[in-house]
Amino acid sequence: MEKFDSLEAVATPMPVANIDTDQLIPKQFLKIVRRTGLGAHLFFDQRYDGDGKPIESFILNNETYAQSKILVAGDNFGCGSSREHAVWALNDFGIRCVISTSFSDIFSGNAVKNGLLAAIVSPEDLKTLLERLEQAPGADLRVDLEAQTITMPNFAPISFDIDPFRKKKLLAGLDEVAETMQFEDDIAAYEQKRAHSDPAFIPVASA
Repeated sequence: MEKFDSLEAVATPMPVANIDTDQLIPKQFLKIVRRTGLGAHLFFDQRYDGDGKPIESFILNNETYAQSKILVAGDNFGCGSSREHAVWALNDFGIRCVISTSFSDIFSGNAVKNGLLAAIVSPEDLKTLLERLEQAPGADLRVDLEAQTITMPNFAPISFDIDPFRKKKLLAGLDEVAETMQFEDDIAAYEQKRAHSDPAFIPVASA
């Protein structure tokens, strides 16, 4: 998993509450099991019309935000079903950080597994960020995970919250498998000890 320490990139303002996972990646694309290629289908129903042509009024179809890596969204982002494809689609599009006042628990869990930062700010700070981005379309934000700050030139930093354990995993670039493999020697030692004491025990490496 790619580490996340800091990011400076164009931020897309999307002041819409309750953006659910079906909006992020509609159900017809869930049969795809790879993590690549889903970016083209992110916000599919909002980005394309019935003939598959881009809807010019949708913000991610605006050239200003085509390379955006940060999404600033309304309350309760990622609600709805538990589909991990939603995070895969965001990542594949290029989004590395979503800023909101709240996220669904399942979305937050899926985000950290895939190196995507879900940064929580206060309602007041979200309003401030959206106002700044409205005044300066296409402006960059800098997100510093270690310091837990969001900065924009000529403005005071804004702080964000994140669970300390999830912060540690993002900074180290550890998904659940990589985190477990840190204890590979301890696991091997335990299995060797168990194999000597229990003849019926089959070590994982031998299974």
